[in-house]
Amino acid sequence: MIERYSRQVMRDVWSEEAKFQAWLDVEILIDEAWSKLGEIPAEDVEKIRSNAKFDVNRILEIEQETRHDVVAFTRCVSESLGEEKKWIHYGVTSTDVVDTANGIRFKNANKILREDIHTFMDILKTNALKYKDTVMMGRTHGVHAEITTFGLVFALWYEEMKRNLERFELACKDVEAGKISGAVGTFANIPPFVQDYVCEKLGIQSAAISTQVLQRDRHAHYFAILGLIASSLEQMATEIRHLQRTEVREAEEHFNKGQKGSSAMPHKRNPIGSENICGAARVMRGYMLAAYEDIPLWHERDISHSGVERIICADGTELLDYMLNRFGRILKDLTVFPENMKKNIWLTNGVIFSQRFMLKLIEKGWSREKAYDTVQPQAIKAWENNLNFKELMLANSDVTSTLTLEEIDDCFDPMYHVRNVDTIYKRVGIL
Repeated sequence: MIERYSRQVMRDVWSEEAKFQAWLDVEILIDEAWSKLGEIPAEDVEKIRSNAKFDVNRILEIEQETRHDVVAFTRCVSESLGEEKKWIHYGVTSTDVVDTANGIRFKNANKILREDIHTFMDILKTNALKYKDTVMMGRTHGVHAEITTFGLVFALWYEEMKRNLERFELACKDVEAGKISGAVGTFANIPPFVQDYVCEKLGIQSAAISTQVLQRDRHAHYFAILGLIASSLEQMATEIRHLQRTEVREAEEHFNKGQKGSSAMPHKRNPIGSENICGAARVMRGYMLAAYEDIPLWHERDISHSGVERIICADGTELLDYMLNRFGRILKDLTVFPENMKKNIWLTNGVIFSQRFMLKLIEKGWSREKAYDTVQPQAIKAWENNLNFKELMLANSDVTSTLTLEEIDDCFDPMYHVRNVDTIYKRVGIL
């Protein structure tokens, strides 16, 4: 991933240095396991542990000849050893090392993403509490519907991220795994103990069965969840973009001193961060599709997945890490306009209280059809002619003979619509 859309802490996980170090860690543990079985002298394992090293440039140089990165790696490591070098890569195949090492790297990447998600959820919770009683217009189909609160928007997102966190933890188990079962997964040249020993030492799952590789349904599930989290962020960012529209202006991204919104229009203040999140989510879903395409490998394995994973493993985790951090900052520093929210509630002259009015008439004995057919024409008339809905209803003798003035006033109380907010917060676990 380009530096613009990634953080150094995640780039370090997927660096060439980190990759080869993970390979070396696996190779050493394999020899250690063999030693436990009495197959490799303990002193040779100690020499390997103390002296084995690699040089990235040297590996790349050897690979120019071998055209095989794992062979280049093992030969480079062997150059740092004496006779004990014969035990490097003993009884294993390349993907025994690569897939198991990737289990380590996924584990390290997931630790960062897990922290990101928790931090992001803390921001959502803080804003949910901050804006719990900030009333605003709820919209369906982009049209004014009924009153909600800005805090409920964040509470909803918080609950969604709770589900995403549960899904993420499950998906992590799939990719934080290893296999050291040989060329076709039969343990023909290496006993199952070695795989179990290495994976236990690394703190990753030991696959019950595999071919030359771990099955790629694991990775497809993982990237599906990353894509799902990214899509959740996109949905949130889309809401911020709408709220920042000039005609709405209920919230906007923080605008720094000296920041410019346009090269041509000095007045512009655009939701560029939220737009960036929406664009990044499209890329994340592309990685999800690529991971699904990696599932149908030929027989016990082909390498059609290899080039794909060299891109999506690093880029996918780096991009989601970037998205969670950037959008978290956007929401933390969000500028909110409560007065505009209140003003927009009355933009349609009270027609948003039509359901409350209809239900009140039903409570008084009217049929639902009569109540609906009485209220709807007046609501439409108010909407189309910019008239006050309440005044139109007061002019209807059937209505005023059924409802008192106090009861009619109650129908237009914004706080009626948000009286259960505390209950909702308790259900979510915020209060």
